[in-house]
Amino acid sequence: MGVDLQLDARETIDAAGRVLAPGFIDVHTHVESSDRRDGLQRLPRADNYVLDGVTTIVTGNCGGSEIDIAAWNSSLSGLGINVATLIGHNSVRRAVMGLDDRAPTPRELEQMQALVDQAMQDGAVGFSTGLLYVPGTYATTEEVIRLAEVAARYGGVYASHIREQGAKLHDSIDEAVRVGREAGMPVQISHFKLKGRTRWGNIGKAIELVESYRRQGVDVVIDAYPYDRASSNLGITMPRWAVSGGAEEIAARIQDDDTHSRIVGDMQAMLDDGGYPDYSYATVAQYRPQPAYNGRTISEINRLAERPATNDAEIETILDMMIEGGEAGNNYGASMIYHYMSMQDVDTVFRYPNTAVTSDGTVMAYGRGQPHPRSYGTNARVLADFVRDRKILTLADAIRRMTSLPARTFSFHDRGIVRPGFIADLVLFDPAIVADQATFEDPHQYSVGFDYVIVNGVAVVADGAMTDKRSGKFVKGPGAD
Repeated sequence: MGVDLQLDARETIDAAGRVLAPGFIDVHTHVESSDRRDGLQRLPRADNYVLDGVTTIVTGNCGGSEIDIAAWNSSLSGLGINVATLIGHNSVRRAVMGLDDRAPTPRELEQMQALVDQAMQDGAVGFSTGLLYVPGTYATTEEVIRLAEVAARYGGVYASHIREQGAKLHDSIDEAVRVGREAGMPVQISHFKLKGRTRWGNIGKAIELVESYRRQGVDVVIDAYPYDRASSNLGITMPRWAVSGGAEEIAARIQDDDTHSRIVGDMQAMLDDGGYPDYSYATVAQYRPQPAYNGRTISEINRLAERPATNDAEIETILDMMIEGGEAGNNYGASMIYHYMSMQDVDTVFRYPNTAVTSDGTVMAYGRGQPHPRSYGTNARVLADFVRDRKILTLADAIRRMTSLPARTFSFHDRGIVRPGFIADLVLFDPAIVADQATFEDPHQYSVGFDYVIVNGVAVVADGAMTDKRSGKFVKGPGAD
């Protein structure tokens, strides 16, 4: 049964044969950037998102965010999209403790709590962690709980890139739920996946664990992107102890003979644990010292360097890239794409009703690098491949996962549903032709099939093309009320 929307209108749109849906809400993005060529401040229209039907994004994920939320809000202008942000644990810890591998002093914990408190008052929608990444990986669960408790006082959500997504996936889910339960806040487990060929086919057991917590009354949901490859930095191929500190400290460890041998041994163990015969599963998205490496696997780059096709040689290629990338301004060497997952597992995750659709992408400078296509085509891919072609989801359920499910989790009480009195964030698309065009080989392509994208009552996309309207806003969390 539809909603009666008989109102006086300034403009009428012919929607015959189209689907009208709430604007899509992408709760896992990374749009703050120190690089002048990308990020929301540099590219406020966010073309790659709105042309994929997205009207609201949540940034500050994986523990990385702006610290001064009020100042960042003030710096944003000409937005084509709504943006909300989390306050990130890694960023807070770095601001107070640097990149040290140690516990905080009582004074440092108080300073971190104060930063989280101020961020929540300034409009952050919750607290995020990236427990795989430096320096968050060095934190205990108790430290995370103490900081999450501050965000919980303001009605925030706990969004976590959990500590492990491989052999210790279940332990990491337990940890995320413990944080939410003890802090008293909802839990969003980010980009849910099971890494490593040796474990493919077993993601259902992790979903059962999540569901068991829900039956106990824990408000825990997950999100995922519709691809079998992830994107991160080159440094995650190294043991975490080896990437503490800055680029100079990492390079010093690599160049020390004894430490070098230990790093190589640990990297081989990590490769074996994932069931990978070599590093052909790792592709460079962007490498500043050698743009010709973009789009090539580590195995291919190793051959270009005329090294033998052995794991030891490929590890040396990675370590060289870590040093050179650090000298060029990337502490963790390069931006990478990793073939971590199986499509069978991805499909299983998407069949779970409490999975929100998300990109884990960024506002993209068109044509630069060889990025993951998820920044361009996530939502269209779900509608085309998962709904129309393979029928993994129904159309109604896919839209729910892009709209009302994330709106509920992040307390967007006036978005995510088409209803009188709600914010007019809307998308009109043709279900017969909507499709993603971006591929891993040619990622810089916009989605097709979206006729209109309306942000706060204004069409930022009309007849399938960007308009000159910029009606996006900064969306504050409940702590700012």
